Amino acid sequence: MAKEPVNAYFSDGTVITEDSDSARELYDKSRYGAINKENKLQLSLIEALYLLDKKWIVVLDGRNRTVPRERFVKRARKLEPKFWPRYCVFRDIRDRGYIIKTALKFGADFRIYERGKKPGEAHARWIVYPVKEGEHLTWHEFAAKNRVAHSTKKRLLIGVVDDEGDVSYWEVRWMRP
Repeated sequence: MAKEPVNAYFSDGTVITEDSDSARELYDKSRYGAINKENKLQLSLIEALYLLDKKWIVVLDGRNRTVPRERFVKRARKLEPKFWPRYCVFRDIRDRGYIIKTALKFGADFRIYERGKKPGEAHARWIVYPVKEGEHLTWHEFAAKNRVAHSTKKRLLIGVVDDEGDVSYWEVRWMRP
């Protein structure tokens, strides 16, 4: 990735990078974020934390001061429900070499592309719902998630996050006997 960390500005719950070749490279090569109207990369809070952990970005506040990781996580957890289990799943999938993007329009948390495939060039293969270990899903919630996956022609993954942040995946599919 980028040789020098990219400056990213955290304000009003959004993270937007500087307008630079290194920032666009994050998008072009690995599809982090989305390019906005000002030709800057807009990152989700989860993407920003992942890139911060990889030291590919530096998060700055409105006064150009570095935002420490702990403070960024604390603010992100306030802004986004279920931030931590979602981040654990995102990090695990990215570390395995897959591209993972939001799937709000599908009614899911994320969509995952097969290795080597990019959004816009291929369709996602899975949708994934992160849940904390011990969290309960009703049969109605489970059926709704499965129906969304089936109707979008994607496989359903439930990413179960334990107390240490490790993730186990359960794939659910419709089968005809």
